[in-house]
Amino acid sequence: MSSIQAVHHFLKDARAVTAVEYALIMALIAAAIIGSLRLMGTDITHLFSTIGGTL
Repeated sequence: MSSIQAVHHFLKDARAVTAVEYALIMALIAAAIIGSLRLMGTDITHLFSTIGGTL
């Protein structure tokens, strides 16, 4: 069986489709987390620096 046939057979299996859907959902969640941390990164660094300076 060629690799293309193997992939086609894998995607026809309902469990495989569910696994692919869960992987896509996890990738979107990870991208959202990384994006929000990058946006808030400097604010969080400044906040911890202020708290550390106060202590």
